Amino acid sequence: MSELLAGLNNEQLRAVTWPAKSALVLAGAGSGKTRVLTTRIAWLIATGQVNPSGILAVTFTNKAAREMHTRLGAMVPVNVRTMWIGTFHGLCNRFLRAHYRDAGLPQAFQILDSADQQAAIKRLLKSLELSDEKYPPRAVQSFINGNKEAGLRADRLPPALNPYEAKLVELYAAYDAQCRREGVVDFAELLLRSYELLQANAALRAHYQGRFRHILVDEFQDTNRLQYAWLKLLSGEHNVLFAVGDDDQSIYAFRGAEVGNMRALLSDFQVAEPVRLEQNYRSVGTILNAANALIERNDGRLGKNLWTDAGEGEQIRLYEAYSDGDEAQFIIDEVKNLQREGMNLSDMAILYRSNAQSRVLEHVLVNAQLPYRIYGGLRFFERQEVKHALAYLRLVSNPDDDNALLRVINVPARGIGARTVENLQAISREQGVTLWQACCAAGGGRTAAKLGEFVLLIEALRNKSSAMTLAETVSLIIDHSGLRAMYEQDKKEGEERLANLDELVSAAAGFFPDQPELAIVEFLSAASLEAGEHQAEAGEDALQLMTVHAAKGLEFDAVFVSGLEEGLFPHENSMNDSKGLEEERRLMYVAVTRARKRLYLSCAQSRMLHGQSRYPIRSRFVEEIPAELVRVLSATVKPVPQASPRRAPWLEEASAPASTMSLQGFRIGQGVSHAKFGAGVVINAEGSGNDVRLQINFAEHGLKWLDLRYAKLTAEQ
Repeated sequence: MSELLAGLNNEQLRAVTWPAKSALVLAGAGSGKTRVLTTRIAWLIATGQVNPSGILAVTFTNKAAREMHTRLGAMVPVNVRTMWIGTFHGLCNRFLRAHYRDAGLPQAFQILDSADQQAAIKRLLKSLELSDEKYPPRAVQSFINGNKEAGLRADRLPPALNPYEAKLVELYAAYDAQCRREGVVDFAELLLRSYELLQANAALRAHYQGRFRHILVDEFQDTNRLQYAWLKLLSGEHNVLFAVGDDDQSIYAFRGAEVGNMRALLSDFQVAEPVRLEQNYRSVGTILNAANALIERNDGRLGKNLWTDAGEGEQIRLYEAYSDGDEAQFIIDEVKNLQREGMNLSDMAILYRSNAQSRVLEHVLVNAQLPYRIYGGLRFFERQEVKHALAYLRLVSNPDDDNALLRVINVPARGIGARTVENLQAISREQGVTLWQACCAAGGGRTAAKLGEFVLLIEALRNKSSAMTLAETVSLIIDHSGLRAMYEQDKKEGEERLANLDELVSAAAGFFPDQPELAIVEFLSAASLEAGEHQAEAGEDALQLMTVHAAKGLEFDAVFVSGLEEGLFPHENSMNDSKGLEEERRLMYVAVTRARKRLYLSCAQSRMLHGQSRYPIRSRFVEEIPAELVRVLSATVKPVPQASPRRAPWLEEASAPASTMSLQGFRIGQGVSHAKFGAGVVINAEGSGNDVRLQINFAEHGLKWLDLRYAKLTAEQ
């Protein structure tokens, strides 16, 4: 026991050894929350408070679940496979597999990933003869998933406000019917179907409440309303809910995350006060002080203050560039300096609020011949060749899977064109059968012969695979479907694609199903669940580029936060909404706390975005960091000493036309006042009409270009 608890600080120890009652652990960035959560489970088992089978642990990624399994296996001498550890989707998939009849699902139901779901919606729109321009599949998908995550079926939605919304409700109902007919579920359906089953089936609910005495949840701030409702159902009145999270890092409201769940837990589970993990093991003191100063401006926080015993470290570096190109060049120059000092490129990251910002950075990186990687590129299970192979595997498991059939019916090309597929879909619609059944019933003629060859291919794969291992089946499919031969002929990308197919066979060989007779179904479920998670790539040392959202959970020795301008970060969509602005500040807090040793902040006085030049002002988030923590690297132009800020002495001799030129009421040489920058003098201008920008020399902040459409200036008379 002493070994198990060794090295924990006082608050970590308090959380790990918390009595058998519900708790909320506020775990600040870099405070060791994963260790606390894992050690808590090991401590509960080691002290005999619960059997491993009585543990339910929820993580937000499959990678985190695997790491927890590995750590627990090394900490306690028990079979950790008896525990239920996984993501919400993974655990609900396991639950529905065990109770598929009660859930009204076929035993071999398949999971639609996001792309498959969108394809299913496109088919639905086509079958209903609806324009995908009027009803964009992404918008329909968002409507369906949003309502599912809120726990609402189509028949439970409030009355539609207009005909368009009414049609979306109809599409939701039709989509559900299509999924039931084909025996498939999407991600949102996994959780909603599980919740509905637990809510309706008292005996089943009592069984799982009796089994899972301890429910532990990681990243609790990212839960949505339905996930919290599911947790409450499983917890019942007597089980212990141990939630770990950080309200200051709740940045996924756009995905439905409800930061209010943390306060709800305190009330619903009678938790008097959260346990606070405030000692940070990642960053130096200056970085933490900046993060604390930023986040304390948000209202309604549960409250904590990060600290470290690692020393203050270096000041934060701030660079205000003249343009986005100048900003990018500064960042890359600093990256090269750090590399020369011995820091690996992979230990550095450039963060940005919008993906569009990467273009200029990439241009400079290419010119500098620095290797870089954009974090969040195509993942393994989303690559074209892998999805083709998995579609064949899905057909081997369930020929009635229309999405899978449509993906590969003519891949590799076998003479089955779009017209033939449209005819099959018409037959499917008119006769109420699946596309596979329509293929099997095709009449005579050349087209029917091609369809017959496809049917025979799938049937042959099914028959041969029945006596094979999972890996042998995947290898058989790659070879006999024609995929391998197709990519062998591809001189440009074939080698890489074939390597990915070989890796798929390796993945199948290393997969251990819970039920061997359902190996294919379980493997496909695992592949669907992992799609959307980044797979680390082996290779050369490379600089990391990513959005701040993608950086959550990562850490680097040096971090560059770029584009710190009003309208960009914070994003312009958040400017008029206090909740939106607070989420943007939490996002900035996440960005700052990714850095271990060095933090760079940068912005530009002019930036090309969406094909237009913008002249933004510096982000309020920069101003919210105490000045003593910041070292300014960029030179600012100071005004010539003068008795009054109304007019610089060197402007006294300016020509009359220039000094009297009308610019929406302003003129060159005029004194002005700005709420943030204070007093200054107009020294230059460009544009006309409503598109006017003024260059102003501020007494305290130097030269700034301000767009009069956005900047609120007061003219000195």
